[in-house]
Amino acid sequence: MTFPLEFIVLSTTKFGESRLVIHSLSREEGRKGLIVSVGKKTPASLFLPLNILEGTVTENPKSDLWAVGGLSAVTPLSGIRNDIRKNTITLFLSEVLFRALREGAVEEGVYDWAVKSILTLDGLESDWTNFPIRFLLDFSTALGFSPSFDDIAPFAGDNLRQIGSFLESSFEESMLIPLTGEKRSEISFSLLRYIEFHTELPLKIRSLEVLREIYRV
Repeated sequence: MTFPLEFIVLSTTKFGESRLVIHSLSREEGRKGLIVSVGKKTPASLFLPLNILEGTVTENPKSDLWAVGGLSAVTPLSGIRNDIRKNTITLFLSEVLFRALREGAVEEGVYDWAVKSILTLDGLESDWTNFPIRFLLDFSTALGFSPSFDDIAPFAGDNLRQIGSFLESSFEESMLIPLTGEKRSEISFSLLRYIEFHTELPLKIRSLEVLREIYRV
């Protein structure tokens, strides 16, 4: 059985000499591994984290890895790809999605929320340094946790007041909350622990260190 599928690239793993496993997130299949054959003319940029692609999937009854072909980008995400700091942020966001979503589990509404978040980051021209914090809070809501002041308090440490400001602010207002790079890192770490507690999945986010470097800029 073959069918069209739109999905977000979370990461890729090389599989043999000419194939890649795409760790993807889609509306219909949730987080799932897809295998694609690549050639010398296949642009590596097609598989960058958080790219939104569409292609044709062929189910394999003998494997959890389904083949995908005919890939193309749904949107070019030029606002992200032309900014090295935004590109770096996508490494963090995609790893969070990969670690916090179970393979094969379909979380209703998460895909559409993720696409909206990606397009929002792509379109922001300034004042987006707080975006990863807002992303983590909104991701919690998309997963059904409905983060509140009291719910987050056990994980917030000395940053409860600042996190409370995000909870009380609109998206636009939250982008303007003044924070040092160190505070942004601390808050991101606190929110990861919050998500880890509720998903019961270990969130060892390696790209958090890279994000800390971005926060220092």
